[in-house]
Parts: sequence; structure tokens; C-alpha cells
Amino acid sequence: MKFNEKEIAAACGAEVLKSKSDELKFGISTDTRNIKAGEIYLPLKGETFDGEKFIEQALQKGAIGYFTTSDVIFGGAELVFKVKDTLTAYLSLARFYRRKVNPVTVAITGSSGKTTTKEMVFSVLNRKFTTHKTFSNHNNEVGLCQTILEMEEDTEALIVEMGMRGLGEIELLSKFSEPDYAIITNAGSAHIGRLGSLDNIAKAKSEIVKYLKTDGVLIANDNERLKKFTKDFNGEKIWFSISDVVILEQKCGYSKFVYKENEYELNVEGNYNIENSLAAIELGLKLGMTYEEIKSGLLDYHPIEKRWEAEKAGKFNIINDSYNANPESMKASVSTFIDLYENPVVVLGNMGELGKDEVQLHRTVGKYLADLILKRNKAVKNGILKEVKFLTVGTLAEKIGEELKNADIFVKNFEDNIEASRYILDNIDGGSTIFLKASRAMKFETIIEFLRENEQS
Repeated sequence: MKFNEKEIAAACGAEVLKSKSDELKFGISTDTRNIKAGEIYLPLKGETFDGEKFIEQALQKGAIGYFTTSDVIFGGAELVFKVKDTLTAYLSLARFYRRKVNPVTVAITGSSGKTTTKEMVFSVLNRKFTTHKTFSNHNNEVGLCQTILEMEEDTEALIVEMGMRGLGEIELLSKFSEPDYAIITNAGSAHIGRLGSLDNIAKAKSEIVKYLKTDGVLIANDNERLKKFTKDFNGEKIWFSISDVVILEQKCGYSKFVYKENEYELNVEGNYNIENSLAAIELGLKLGMTYEEIKSGLLDYHPIEKRWEAEKAGKFNIINDSYNANPESMKASVSTFIDLYENPVVVLGNMGELGKDEVQLHRTVGKYLADLILKRNKAVKNGILKEVKFLTVGTLAEKIGEELKNADIFVKNFEDNIEASRYILDNIDGGSTIFLKASRAMKFETIIEFLRENEQS
């Protein structure tokens, strides 16, 4: 997207310190590393960096002008805009363009599943509309601006994913995106270390309705906390739950289910994936899509990198779900894996950002999985029990293992990924399917790399 001088001044409330021409249009860049000649440099600031220190560098690389919070005019600049805050200016430009294109805007947030839900929503809406979405999980303020400013002018549906690290952040993203539809996938314990309580997490997620249009629609997981904190939104509310689903079939890489008397299919397994898809179904229906369009759109969905990603690593089959982890997603994904695979091997790592209760929350996962396995084994009628092996990596994940060990379930703990990888090579049968689940900081991809590189060991 390119703006002329008048549009920039109007969108940002900027003071023009130096002017060039009202007729010309300019691109905006926030990064001196890839700025192009003729663009305007918009320097962002953070706790550890100040983009305004690189204004001269941007000009040397061909920038025609820049934004600033000071009155300094550097030589070589042909356009200079003064603003109170550069991030607010960036957000204001994005909102200006969103209003100009005026697509149906869908905002998605949640403790887990928001990126998966975004991809499912895109797969559905793309069947009928020219659709643009947040790239990967670029779901903060800067990512929101990039997403909006990169959409084409013929975009009919815009999907923006919204992440948060504290109260007030979702509200800010909602303010500058002005959604027509808001989706909340769930409100669990992710980020509880920052927010302090499950109520605060639900409250933070519910901020998405603060700037939801009055005739807009909230589509949210049927959760009492979410109902509590969205009660002041007077528009339409649609609540969805896996309890509203009849599951017809689940196997590796496939699910078939009935929701509201219609049958749907997914090329992925797991109750939590089915539940995520309900938001896409409800949105499609609100936008006047046919059953066939929605059904075929869901079939187009495929997991993105490190989210239930099937791959080979030497003599092993790997299901890599190690992009992120919190107690709810770990319980759900491990349960699905255990149910679908024969003699499953599960490798679990530390979950991050759980705050002062992190030890207890890891123990809760272990207790849940232990109870799940014991209940399932009791229900086995033919006397043939499925053997589940658990490997844990890290001091926190070890607490999961302690609960499993108390239930006489096979578990071994390792200090690091290499130690765990060596154990797998030496003790796990070739052809086994191994499930990896941990927070991103655990870097479980190193396990996959080690198994590949040492295939002949």
C-alpha cells in the first residue's frame, strides 16, 4: 500500500515538517535492512531498541523521508512527518487502509488454537471471497499493521489473528482493526504467568469485543468466563462446543463429524481440531456460504509447520506438534495421539509462561494423562493393553513424568534433547511413531535433526 502526503497527515494526525508533493505516493518501511529507494522510513521503538537512531541510515539507503517524534530534519530527507508515537502512527495508517478497502474483517484470538482456526477460516472463506490473512502467527501490533497494509485493494475478507501478553493488548488490536466478526477459540491457562488468573485471561481475550461493530457477531467457545466478560457486548453471540458434535470417524490424518445436522470432514485428527473448525462453520454460515462451500473449504485445510506435522526422521515416524504448548493443548493433543496410534511414544517438554504455579500445572497434565490411560485400560475388553511410553525433557516436564510414574506408566526423564534423542535411537523400535509436544523454547526440532543425522547409529 502506498500513501500520498495528505493521506499520511490525515491518517496519523501528523505534522508535516518537510513537504515534497501531494500527488506522489510512497510506500512505508519499518526496517532499514530491506528499505527500498523512495519509501518513507517509520522507526518503531521498544524496550531495547529505538528505530529513530537509524533514520540517517535509512536515508543513505534511499528513503525519501521519515517519521519522527522530534523536530530534527536530517539532510537528504524530502518528507518529514512528526508524530507523538510511531507505533500509533503505524496502526493509524493500517486502520486508514482497512477503512479504504473495507473488507469483511474477522478477528481471531484465544489461549490456544487461534492460528489453526485462522487457517481453517481462511480455507473456508477463500471458497467464496478474495481473502487475506495474518501470515504465520504474526499477531502483535506490528504484525497487524503488516497484515492489513499487505492486502490487495480487491480483498473482500480480511482475517487477523490477535495474540497478547497482557491486559489491554487485544483491545488495542481491536481498536485499529475494527472487526465485523470476532472469534474466541477458548480461554485456558496459557500466559497465566503474566496475567495471574484464569479470570484475567478470559478478560483479556474478551477485549476483542471492545471495538467489534455494534451489528457485528461474536463467535466463541462455550465458556462461562467468556460469557461473563463479554456480557456488555449487545450484538449477536454464537457459542460453540465439541459437545454439540457427533464424531463419526477419527483416524490418523482424518476426522468425520456431524454438526447441526450436517456432515463435515477434516484432513486432520483430534477433537480440539474439530472444535476449532466449528468457528469456521459458524462464520461461513453467517456470511451466507452454502454447506458445500463450507464443507469443501474445511477439506482444503492442512496443518501448518510444527502443528501436528507428520514427517520422517531416520527410521522413525514423527508427529511434530512442538510449536507451542500449554496445559489444555498438551492434554488434548496427547490424548488424540494415544488414541490413534499403536504403541505410541510421547516426548513431552517444558511448558513456558505458566508463572508461579508452573510446577503444579505440569503435575496436573501428568495426572490427567495417567488417569486417561488407566481408565482406557480398564475399558479394554480383549485384555490387550496398548503400551504407551513417555519421555520427558526438562525439569518441569519431569513433574509430568512423576505423576505418570506414580500410576506405573512407563516414563523416563532427560535433561536435554540430545540425551533424549540418543535414548530413542538405542531403545525405540524402528517404524515407531513418536509424538513431540513442548513450548517453542524447548527447540524440539533438534530431536528430529539428531534422529535424521544419526540414522545409521
